[in-house]
Amino acid sequence: MSFWWFWSTPPVIEAALDDDLPALAEIHAQSFAHRWDADELARLRDQDGAMLLLARRASPYGTRRPLGFLLLRQVADEAEVLTLAVDPRHRGRGIGKRLMQDGMFRLYGDRCKSLFLEVDAANEAALLLYRSLGFRKVGERKGYYRDSTGGGTALVMRVDLG
Repeated sequence: MSFWWFWSTPPVIEAALDDDLPALAEIHAQSFAHRWDADELARLRDQDGAMLLLARRASPYGTRRPLGFLLLRQVADEAEVLTLAVDPRHRGRGIGKRLMQDGMFRLYGDRCKSLFLEVDAANEAALLLYRSLGFRKVGERKGYYRDSTGGGTALVMRVDLG
């Protein structure tokens, strides 16, 4: 039996609820050396201007467990990506891109003019994603990431939203 239809529908992007936070913390722990627990995610989400979005399967036959999430924070007409993480079992399926596109669309609707992020210069998959969304390098911080596979350089990137 083939389940080609299972992944043919894009994931649903929605605001994260309190019940989702433990699963999001687990995804973060699988993605980064510096782990944020559910309480830390709740504190960040509850800050002024913060937005915590998650991706779920659109299929009614699948689990409601989050596939990935995006945490943004907006101040005035600028915003920053605090973190983007996708469950390692679901990477390479465009979930991170869908989360970023949805977040950027929401920021644009809130009249945000630019979005910033920091990314490990050694994270080639993330760099490809961000460049495909129009981000460009505007600075760097050497030795920023201690657990990097490269030199630990953080690239500061920016995209104009409107």
